[in-house]
Amino acid sequence: MANQHQVRAKKHLGQHFLTDESIAQDIANSLSLNGYKHVLEIGPGMGVLTKYLLKKDVTTHVIEIDTESVAYLKANYLNLADRVIEQDFLKYNLNHVFKDEPYAIIGNFPYNISSQIVFKTLELRHQIPEFSGMFQKEVALRICSKEGSKVYGILSVLTQAFYNAEYLFTVPPTVFNPPPKVDSGVLLLTRKENYSLPCDEKLFFRVVKTAFQQRRKTLRNSLKTFNLSDNLKANTIFGQRPEQLNVSQFIELTSLIENDTN
Repeated sequence: MANQHQVRAKKHLGQHFLTDESIAQDIANSLSLNGYKHVLEIGPGMGVLTKYLLKKDVTTHVIEIDTESVAYLKANYLNLADRVIEQDFLKYNLNHVFKDEPYAIIGNFPYNISSQIVFKTLELRHQIPEFSGMFQKEVALRICSKEGSKVYGILSVLTQAFYNAEYLFTVPPTVFNPPPKVDSGVLLLTRKENYSLPCDEKLFFRVVKTAFQQRRKTLRNSLKTFNLSDNLKANTIFGQRPEQLNVSQFIELTSLIENDTN
């Protein structure tokens, strides 16, 4: 049987193994398990969180890129062995596993790809009603922050357009092996009932990203590349900076741009 000493934390994979059982249990318990029968854990490592998911009334799948972790999980969690997906979450087509079934996502995410995990979740939101995970604290706070905050940005607006975001608790570096240099934060995303937008969604993403690339400028200046009409630029919304707009106002802004005739 593979033992835990065979799995070394790899810096290039951003691995920090959680060692605190009670925190693992709290993360597993953060999901409501309502409205879906499958959970996908990203980056399970040696299964500290996995073992608590396996006790729940859902089918747990794990996706792991690290071959040592895969070998460890298959040897130590025999009832999970055929649901260990040895793939890169960011590149793998999950339809191979879930078809069109809904599933929740959970994990202690590698810091270096955590934002990309959120962006992929947004792309797959029609199948992901719930998402719970551990991030670098600063990233978790950014995702959950509201307009007017210094950390409010692209991730905040795009995530909160489709999900209600709740910061759950902070996790100190001391409960990881090896310990990261910063605190971690656990958050919960719960998909909104209406998770499609009343505007062009691709344009919405473009507007939000372009606006925050020059966050100190007013929208009139940061959105120049959209070739807006003078009539539209006279609208008071364009006198504001991006961090002053809430999600609804960004949707309204996108609709204005979509309907603008130069």
